[in-house]
Order: sequence, then structure tokens, then C-alpha cells
Amino acid sequence: MSSESAPHDRLYDRDFALAMASQMCFVIANTLLAHYARWIEFLGGSVRDVGFVMGCGAIFGLILRPWMGQWINRLGPQTMWLIGYAVFAVGCIGNLLLYDLGPGIYLLRSCLVLGAAIVFTSSLTYITHTAPVHRQAEAIGILGSGGFIGMLLGPVLGDVILAASERVRGDFVLLFVAASLGSLVPAALVLCMRKTNVRHRGAPVTLADFFRTTARHWPGTIILVNLAFGACMTAPFVFLSSYVDQEQLRITGVSVIGLFFWCYAGWGLVIRIGLRRLPQRRGRRKVLLAGLVFMGAGMFAYALVDAAHPWRIVVPSLICGTGHALIFHTMMSLAVETFPSPVRGTGSALALMMLDMGTIVGAPLFGQIAETAGYAAMFATIGSITLFSALAYTLASIPVWQQRSAERKKTELRDSVIPAPLAAEESAA
Repeated sequence: MSSESAPHDRLYDRDFALAMASQMCFVIANTLLAHYARWIEFLGGSVRDVGFVMGCGAIFGLILRPWMGQWINRLGPQTMWLIGYAVFAVGCIGNLLLYDLGPGIYLLRSCLVLGAAIVFTSSLTYITHTAPVHRQAEAIGILGSGGFIGMLLGPVLGDVILAASERVRGDFVLLFVAASLGSLVPAALVLCMRKTNVRHRGAPVTLADFFRTTARHWPGTIILVNLAFGACMTAPFVFLSSYVDQEQLRITGVSVIGLFFWCYAGWGLVIRIGLRRLPQRRGRRKVLLAGLVFMGAGMFAYALVDAAHPWRIVVPSLICGTGHALIFHTMMSLAVETFPSPVRGTGSALALMMLDMGTIVGAPLFGQIAETAGYAAMFATIGSITLFSALAYTLASIPVWQQRSAERKKTELRDSVIPAPLAAEESAA
């Protein structure tokens, strides 16, 4: 029995290391484009245009999510993983052909979002297929640590590339070429990983089948949390560079964006690794709710930052980094757990689709708020949405906790009663 259970319980092996390295390398390439808002502004756009391009660009990825999950079920996560890298590279190179804010920027932004969506959905599906069931939240969390490491490097490298006060087209050419080349190494790592045996080859790839599968295995209120988390991600990955520029946050000799991501991702990495077993010990729901409170509080902490006190950007970055570190892996684990292995790709696609929806709806709305009422109002709106989702999920979790508490008391009672007859028999003997 031990020979069978040991491999089943093993999580950290060669394939996991390759998956984590691939994730890290791709996130470096992807977060180089945390400066995409500056590209939009270079082409003549405003902060409102940033919101619309980013939000509308994600619609394409959202529309294709249902088929994406089913193709993962059918072809396997590794094949789709490689396709995602190719789509992302095409989106990067295509931006070199743009000279204004025409329809092309929406299409190419869609390619970037779609490529990243395929990569993250495929990696999530792969890791839930290969990790022991009782350690899936830990597996997703440690895999995501590779993303935090990538976040430490990508935005800073982008800041180095775009360091000039007067940016020229050549700066952005270098940015996009670096991002496209950055998808080659992770693709090579994926090719070295063993293939999973879980495939649903005969599964139909239709929208109706996606809806049937999601209705059959609907994960519940956790989807609202996915939406709120997607809204939160507009702060660092959509509006941060515009926020820093327009609020004139300057620190002599220090990149403000680099400082933000070093605190956000560096501290998030420490939290994620140091507390990797916390969901297993304390429960995923409780860890998730704690993360949502931190994330909401971090959004309100942006009000502390102004041009006279740019160093205060460290405060929201640390608080939001803590929230991110506690939220993502617990949220995704809860969202996909109702989907059995043959349709796990559909579950992953649904969870990330709702995250995209939060970004798509949020980005134009938040861009409008920032332009009319200021960034402080925008961050406060995001924080309020996050705390509301925490309240809703708390209310949804109370019956679950009550049921588990009743089952635990019943088990304790049974355990305390059963030994009594045994003791009597032993004394009689």
C-alpha cells in the first residue's frame, strides 16, 4: 500500500519544477507589458482610452474561454499551453505594426490577453491533474509563486527599457520584442514535461456543452469572488503606470513601478511560501476571506500616496500583495473542485473567465471614475467591491461551516462512545 500512496502524495517532482519555471519565465514576459498603458498613451490615448483598450481587449479572450476549456479537455493541457505561448508572441510582434489607436490595437491586445488566458488555464488544469487532491490549493499556490518571482522582474525590466523621460518608438519596439522572445524559453520547458493521461477525446467542443457542464458542476458563490478579484487586478496591471505618471510620483534614483512590484510580489512570495499549508490547516474559505479583507484594505491605502509622499506606495503594495498571496490559490481551488478530472479544463476556464469578466467590466468603469473623480475614488470603488464580495462569501460559507461543525461534533461523540463497550469487554475478560 505504501508503494502506491507515496507517488500519489508526492507533489514536488521534476514536472512540477518545470511547470513552475515555465510559469515564472512567462510571467516575466507578460508583466513586461504592465507598461502597455504607456504604449496606448504614446499612440495618443488618454486614461479613458487605456480603460477601454484594456477592457475591450479582454472581451475576445472572454468570448473564447468556453471553447478554450473544452479544447484543453480534448487535446490536453500541454498542447494548449504551447498554443497559448504562440498566440501571445503573435500579439507582441503585431504591436510593432501599430502607429495609432485604430482597430488594430484592440485586436492585438486581444491576442495578448487570449494567449495569456490559454497559458494560465492550461497550467492550472495541468497542476490540478497531477497534484494530490488534498494538496491542490498548495500546488496552485506554489505554482503561482513562480508568477510572483516573474512579477519581481518583468515590470522592473520594462521600467529600464522605458526609462527615458521622452520615450521614442524604439523603446516600445524593444519592449515588445523582449516580451515575444520571453515566451520561447517557457515553451521549451513545457515540451520537457510528461503528458497527462486525462483527456476527454470524444467530448464535443460546443457552447451548449460548456453551459451544460458548468450548470452540472456549478461552483456557487465563489464565482462572485472571481469577479471581484478580476476587478482588483486592474489596479496593478492596467492603471498603475498611468497612475504613477499622472500623479507625478517620483523618487530620485528609484523606479516607483519597480518599487511597487518588488514589495507587492516579493512580500506576496514570502507569504505564499511561508503559509503554503495554511489552507489545509485552517480551511481554504477562511484563508480566502482573510485575503479579500487585506486586498480591500490595500485599495483604500492608495489614498495615503501623493506626489509629496511617493514612498507611501509601499503601504498599498504590501497590503495588496498579502491579499493576492492568500486569495488566488484558495479561490481557484474552490472554483474548480466541483469539476471532475475529465472536464477540469472547463472548470478552469469558467473560473478564469469570471476573473476576465471582472477586468472587462471594471477597466472602462474605473478608467471613467479616475478621469472624472480621481484615482483615490477609483481605488476606493475597487476596495468597496472587494469587501462586498468578502461579505457575500462569508454569508454563503456559514451553512458550510455549521454543517462541518455538526459533523465534527458527531464524530467526536461517536469516538467517545465507541470505546466504552470495548473497555467493558476488556475488564470482563
